[in-house]
Amino acid sequence: MSRILEVDDVVKRFPVGRGMNVHAVEKVSLHIDSTETLALVGESGCGKTTLAHLIMRLSEPDTGTIALNGADITHLSATALRPHRRQMQMIFQDPFASLNPRRTVGRAVGDPMRIHRVDGEQGIRDRVAGLFDLVGLSPDDMRKYPHQFSGGQRQRIAIARALSLKPGLVVADEAVSALDVSVRARILNLMLELQAELGLAYLFVSHDLAVVERFAHRVAVMYLGQIVEMGPRRKVFQDPQHPYTQRLLDAAPIADPGERRERPLVSGEVPSPIWPHGEGPEVVGLEDLGGGHFVAPPSDRAAWRPDLSV
Repeated sequence: MSRILEVDDVVKRFPVGRGMNVHAVEKVSLHIDSTETLALVGESGCGKTTLAHLIMRLSEPDTGTIALNGADITHLSATALRPHRRQMQMIFQDPFASLNPRRTVGRAVGDPMRIHRVDGEQGIRDRVAGLFDLVGLSPDDMRKYPHQFSGGQRQRIAIARALSLKPGLVVADEAVSALDVSVRARILNLMLELQAELGLAYLFVSHDLAVVERFAHRVAVMYLGQIVEMGPRRKVFQDPQHPYTQRLLDAAPIADPGERRERPLVSGEVPSPIWPHGEGPEVVGLEDLGGGHFVAPPSDRAAWRPDLSV
């Protein structure tokens, strides 16, 4: 498999006044191969969406590099970045907010092709009709507006729009978290079918471990702006090594109420990611456990800021 995305030591901090900075992303490195799904998991505020925006170049990294299909896109101008944007598209969490209520959904799906001048108007309309059929909607729906669809249907429209330029990488930021459970399953099945048919790679940002366990090939666990464990889904779920990964899995709901947890749940507030200018968290390194499984080594775990004891 070829490598479609490589992120190396990316940093993003936001000033909040009085000489303080939010350390949203701190020295993060990861990669995604073609046809692979990497799930980025962690609790709210850990930096998952910020990292997704950096990869999409919706935000500018402070330092580090982002390479797409081997090309460094970290500091490209808007004009130079334009051809690369066709290779990476995004599915947002709220499909209603991501669609213009004053434009038909057919127009919304076709606009990326118009912007990039992919084809003539008739060719674009034919392509949009094909995309609607691909995601399980009728081409007759192209003339409707976003408010005329259910949440699941709107997300199918958002998926069709993301596929309109035939990207190799799709970043899905909590793409199913706003949907009902039954609708969520259908959308996930659709995404898996599209991945198999079109050879897509996904960066799947989520806090729902049940979804991740079913959907992802590899998992990266993010906490306070850093990745503390990364590896194949089976290894991370069945043999979590970092205390934070263990706590995340312990916090997931258990289907069998009679099943006992090995560790009691941790309570308390998450440590603040805000630091004075010139200071910051200790940057953790990842130790190779073999088989593609990486974890912050014991020395880093011992110095890790949050108290993971009960």
